[in-house]
Amino acid sequence: MILKCNKKEIEVKEYLSLKQQLKSLKFVLEPITYGIKIPNKRIWSTYYFCQKVDILITDEEEKIVKVIENIKSEKLGILKRKYNIYYLPLNTVKNYKIGDKLKLKKDL
Repeated sequence: MILKCNKKEIEVKEYLSLKQQLKSLKFVLEPITYGIKIPNKRIWSTYYFCQKVDILITDEEEKIVKVIENIKSEKLGILKRKYNIYYLPLNTVKNYKIGDKLKLKKDL
């Protein structure tokens, strides 16, 4: 998938397996240039992330429920129901607000 934001396109990888979700961005030292989508989760976590990230939380229709900017490592959040969690590079969610819909383009 490709996320369009601020005239820029960011590749978003969808992690479906438990192994991929557990690994995600843990122990990644170089700054990320891509995003990660983890669908249907009630908990987001930045434990063992070696860098700051931005987080978008969306519902099943890709409508933004929560925006978290510049979150550092060792943080945890618990949600009331299952949402899609997006871990994105720094400074990519500045123009998003709660209620906006994500513009995703599916890869062919």
